[in-house]
Amino acid sequence: MEEYNFRNKYLFMENIDDTDRLILRALQADGSASLESISAGASISVNTCWRRVKRLEEAGIVSKRVALIDPEKVGLAQTVFVAIRTRDHSAAWLQRFSAAVSAVPEVIEFYRMAGDVDYLLKIQVGSVADYDRVYKALIARVDLADVSATFAMECLKNTTELPL
Repeated sequence: MEEYNFRNKYLFMENIDDTDRLILRALQADGSASLESISAGASISVNTCWRRVKRLEEAGIVSKRVALIDPEKVGLAQTVFVAIRTRDHSAAWLQRFSAAVSAVPEVIEFYRMAGDVDYLLKIQVGSVADYDRVYKALIARVDLADVSATFAMECLKNTTELPL
């Protein structure tokens, strides 16, 4: 496992100025925004904006640009949060579990947790029957002590924009 270098992280964070924050906010709001519109909003030249965006990408701050899809419009309206507990906390088990979860496209978020729950999955499916298929696929691949699913009734807030 790679050792985390806190010093480098904080040194770079200190180098993010208000202009970088304006650029990041613009990219979060619309990843397809033109350099011209971003640079105008940040009151900088297009070339300066391009260099800053490139630096933010190279530093891994901007890790990807994507299109956000409305799940209901593509038949995946059911959001399921799955809390998982395990008896086995070995590295080998985690590797098998991580591979099993990563192989399921319906799992759109996957977290290792602190507290009563060991892992939390966010799953996007079309129906309860679809979730049951995903559940059966997971328990067939790895031993789990407890699996508890919670079905979202309504999404009240969903954003990918970080508060910069």
